[in-house]
Amino acid sequence: MSPVGETALPHPENATATQPPPDPGSEFTPLLRDVKGQGLLDRRRGWYARMITLNALGLAAVVTGMALVGGSWWVLALAPVLAVLCARTAFVGHDAGHAQISDSRATNRRIQLIHGNLLLGMSSAWWNDKHNRHHANPNHIDKDPDVAADVLVFTSGQAVSRTGFRGWLTRHQAWLFFPLTLLEGLALKLYGFQDLRRQTGRERLVEGALLVAHVAGYVTLLLTTMPLTHALVFAALHQVLFGLHLGMAFAPNHKGMDMPDPDGEKWGHLRRQVLTSRNVRGSFLTDWFLGGLNYQIEHHLFPSMPRPHLGLAQSMVKARCRDLGIPYAETGLVDSYRQALRHMHKVGEPLRADI
Repeated sequence: MSPVGETALPHPENATATQPPPDPGSEFTPLLRDVKGQGLLDRRRGWYARMITLNALGLAAVVTGMALVGGSWWVLALAPVLAVLCARTAFVGHDAGHAQISDSRATNRRIQLIHGNLLLGMSSAWWNDKHNRHHANPNHIDKDPDVAADVLVFTSGQAVSRTGFRGWLTRHQAWLFFPLTLLEGLALKLYGFQDLRRQTGRERLVEGALLVAHVAGYVTLLLTTMPLTHALVFAALHQVLFGLHLGMAFAPNHKGMDMPDPDGEKWGHLRRQVLTSRNVRGSFLTDWFLGGLNYQIEHHLFPSMPRPHLGLAQSMVKARCRDLGIPYAETGLVDSYRQALRHMHKVGEPLRADI
């Protein structure tokens, strides 16, 4: 049975492709030509303008609601709504960082600074540096910062050297993954301020000023619309739900998929992106909730493709993979989490065996 469109089980963390391409460049070129011919790389300015406007109106409505009911504990009902809207904001910043919104680099940069630095307190420069390295070499243990050993690890080789508290984290990382994502909203802010040391000149000034403006504006909003106790609980609830939402959007994308062998044969662009990525099938609601990142294979093959076109390109990508015998991993939302968590559980197995 063809693997295209079927559920693909996670690969071992050190797995490599079983069919090295004879000519990597020629595998992707026909697909790129077809996608361009369908106009799927053309910008969708109107679509993004409507989405950004609706998101801004939603944020304004939440702020208005905070001002109206801030003196009541009912204000906490707005925290989940704000978390969801902040995730929408992050998706806009992500798309701008990939030049999906405009042909103008300056316009994309301004959109990303507003939606990332100002509205979320997340450094666009830090995100671009990290995310571009990820896209260039997804799941590459030496080159992808998303699989570098940190709080979590993604290969048995990373796990064997973990001792003490880090060893405990690794042994239980599958169970701890979603609880840890509750801290992601705060972690993104911290990483942004830390990255200012790497930045220089005007970039540091602009990025830093907007990050400070976000913190000042967020604190001012909370303290002027509700009592201190309400504000502390609201902020905690908002930030943990925002982190959880982002974690749920990014978790299914690559964890448990092939990891290129640093010493093995190099893959071409098509195999490098397809074999390391997993799609999540679903409905309009799934597409909305995951911000289009459920079409992760298409997004990695065509990073500048506007979000509403990713689903339209899927049939062409599937057909090309089928013709070349390349597995195309696609599964349901719940199963995508199961596959990712199963991989992380397996990585920690050597440490559990030593107990």
